[in-house]
Amino acid sequence: MDQFLFDTCWWIPCYGLLGAILTLPWSTGLVRQTGPRPAAYFNLFMTVVAFLHGLFVFRATLGHESQEFIIHWLKAADLDLSLALEVSPVSMGAAELVTGLSLLAQFFALGYMEKDWALARFFALMGFFEAAMSGLALSDSLFLTYALLEMLTLSTYLLVGFWYAQPLVVTAARDAFLTKRVGDVLLLMGVVALASMAGSLNFNDLYEWAETAELNPVVSALLGLALIAGPIGKCAQFPLHLWLDEAMEGPNPASILRNSVVVACGAYVLLKLQPILVLSPVASTALVVLGTMTAIGASLVAIAQIDIKRALAHSTSAYLGLVFIAIGTQWTNFAFYILFAHAIAKALLFMSTGAVIVTTSTQDITEMGGLWSRMPATTTAYLVGSAGLISLLPLGGFWAMREGVNIYWVDAPWLVVVIFLVNALTALNLTRVFRLVFLGQPQPKTRRAPEVPWMMAIPLVSLSVITLLVPVMLQGLSFLPSWDYFNWQTALPLVLSGAAGCLVGSTIYLNRTWARPIQAPLKFIQDLLAYDFYVQRLYEVTVVWLVSTVSRVSAWFDRYVLDGFVNLVGFVSIFSGESLKYSISGQSQFYLLTILIGVSIFGALLTFVLH
Repeated sequence: MDQFLFDTCWWIPCYGLLGAILTLPWSTGLVRQTGPRPAAYFNLFMTVVAFLHGLFVFRATLGHESQEFIIHWLKAADLDLSLALEVSPVSMGAAELVTGLSLLAQFFALGYMEKDWALARFFALMGFFEAAMSGLALSDSLFLTYALLEMLTLSTYLLVGFWYAQPLVVTAARDAFLTKRVGDVLLLMGVVALASMAGSLNFNDLYEWAETAELNPVVSALLGLALIAGPIGKCAQFPLHLWLDEAMEGPNPASILRNSVVVACGAYVLLKLQPILVLSPVASTALVVLGTMTAIGASLVAIAQIDIKRALAHSTSAYLGLVFIAIGTQWTNFAFYILFAHAIAKALLFMSTGAVIVTTSTQDITEMGGLWSRMPATTTAYLVGSAGLISLLPLGGFWAMREGVNIYWVDAPWLVVVIFLVNALTALNLTRVFRLVFLGQPQPKTRRAPEVPWMMAIPLVSLSVITLLVPVMLQGLSFLPSWDYFNWQTALPLVLSGAAGCLVGSTIYLNRTWARPIQAPLKFIQDLLAYDFYVQRLYEVTVVWLVSTVSRVSAWFDRYVLDGFVNLVGFVSIFSGESLKYSISGQSQFYLLTILIGVSIFGALLTFVLH
């Protein structure tokens, strides 16, 4: 039995897909008598099976070397497209993180979307979502990875556009899809180029090729930039970061996964590509530069948002920016720590904000207040999630940030400043949101806000406990250092940066009416941060304007030049045909005269041209 479960570990991604298929009779409307809930139960059951199966395999792989399963999909001549899966503690741990958070998010969705008429369709999409992410965790083939990334992009589009009757939702889904497509197309170019160079797309073969490959600097730069383009879009990094903010129009249970493990999937792919990216110093530098810009910029933008989901979504981009810095500097341990701690804490934060939204029917934090006494479980969950995200000793966020500070303390102190700044700004933002939402006087929409029902409270409390136990998990996996070697010189400034952010966030004046400042400089800064440094406007006057102009010119050329020429040919044909019909007399000498005149004209033209 044990060996059977290990050999069938490739079933883990299939469970979510099977759950999505089982919901089709309800999501398509074929079954109406029972209501949509049986579809949700089918999907939940398959997620539980996937989690338990993965848990067994994860425990079996601890302390053992990774194993590879290869399924030959297409073999023709020298072409061998295979689907390779890696079974290792890292891959199985990533799959467990996906299925575990998916299980809690789906359970939470039972209460959050209890009255939604399309509940079955939502759970079908969540199963599709889970299958793509679990497959990415186990994939050991760039070919399979790219296919699953496309599956993830489609899932994002469908879930963001779930409430398709709302115009803003349709726009958000379209923008999210098209923005990711920009990165995916460039990534496809890199995949095709890499396949022609290395002869294989399995990661182990690519690693062997990278050890001896000698590429032209221009080729290596273009290849590296193409390979990082896809993860840039998936991880919402500058300049392809706007989609994550707009994706908050989708249901909150989907946002729980999108801001915790979906964006982490893009970074996970980047981690798998890291041995190949070493060949391109330009790509490594681009990762550090873009990661730094996004980490600082998104942290600043977050503190100016009044939509509670958008305030947290921008901090997701900021933390993924730190992951990009870690990969660009080839410190993968730091990247793994950040991804793990951030995924759990951010999932809890979005779960608590979902509880607030469902009870207050608003996402505007200026319309909230005084919820701490009315929603104690939700308030506690928000505080635990915030503590797990910032560097509060001894929770998971502290150990992740501490790893980065220790790495860059001597060699790259400016990156230490970036980590401190992101940590302080995140603490300030979370404190600001806490004050406006949970403290102060109750507002009209929060005066009678009750605590969430048990279907939402159970995953909320469970994830709070898991967040508190993250250090225990890291210790069990031997990832934490001994206290004898603990460096207080680097840990103390890190803790103080988070404390400083909390202090500033708790003392600054917060105008609940959000009146615009009178001073022009303050007004400019507020608008600059609230509108994301006007990046969207910049796109409108550059890229969008260029595409629109080219489209209009192309349409004009097609209508008046191409169509005009074709219409002219047709008109000449009709005119000549109508004219020639009057020359049919039935007399042979007239035909011979016509032929003689035509040949004479043709000969005269040839003589003129030749001379």
